[in-house]
Amino acid sequence: MNTAVLRSRLRPWGTALAAASLLLATACSAPRAIIATGKVTPQGEFRVGYNQGFNLATAPLAKAGSAVKEAASQAATQQKVDYTDATTQLQAAALAYILDPVQPTADLNIRYGIVPRLDAGFKYAFGSYVFDTQYQLLGPTGSPENPDRGAVSGTTYASIGLQFATQRAKLPSLPFLSDINSVLNFRATRNDLLVPLTFSQSFGPEEEIGAISYGLVYAHSWVSYGFAPTKIYNGSVQVPELPLQSRNFSSFGGFVNLKLGYRYLYVIPAVSVFYQNYGDYALLNGASTSLSGVTFVPSIGLQLRIPNLMK
Repeated sequence: MNTAVLRSRLRPWGTALAAASLLLATACSAPRAIIATGKVTPQGEFRVGYNQGFNLATAPLAKAGSAVKEAASQAATQQKVDYTDATTQLQAAALAYILDPVQPTADLNIRYGIVPRLDAGFKYAFGSYVFDTQYQLLGPTGSPENPDRGAVSGTTYASIGLQFATQRAKLPSLPFLSDINSVLNFRATRNDLLVPLTFSQSFGPEEEIGAISYGLVYAHSWVSYGFAPTKIYNGSVQVPELPLQSRNFSSFGGFVNLKLGYRYLYVIPAVSVFYQNYGDYALLNGASTSLSGVTFVPSIGLQLRIPNLMK
């Protein structure tokens, strides 16, 4: 079999492996899937769960074309890299993936009802640590075992939440991003604030068999980043590093989720959509880039409700 035929037969497998490597990328971004309903955790109750999602952002996809991947592969093998437009594109791709990565997301979470209408929780997102709280604005505060008067199927609930996440950001485990990092020596940290306004309709009294929820989300992110390359040159002069830069940007979005189950165990499919103008970012050699895009966050989770046995 000649080489051309062999390559043509292996090409589909290469595409499949590339897709698989994307799916297996390390999840280290703050979770933005909204799985809460308008009803907060009743006082004294616990809710524990696991959520699996996927962060699909248009900005990094637009910056990671075949030409950029080829440039990253070539630069990684060179001892000296000349600064060109391709070098600028490598930096833009790295930034886009840090600002809004294309990768799986997952978190383990726990919530506790502190007082009527207020709960708090913690999520561990495999690299990101998330603290949040939620205050119930509308609807009864009972439980399936002890429903409040008037709590029937179709009851409307509403709440507002506050979520804070912190992480040392890193590029997903994709081959071309590893090549980019070996050339640019990229480093970054970020903090994220999320404020969801949630409305829901109960299935059964006090969400005994679940709920449908929907709402709006505001998010704000603070990012610090820098590049410290050692082999990029402008002619015969080594390009100096870019010291840590600080930027922040807002995101706006909406979501819908379904909570389906009975009393103690629920399945929660959800989808969130965000738009963000990330703004302008300084690059090496006095260059800059501007980024914006839309992000889709589908997810599915399991939630276990642990009732207050003292009531």
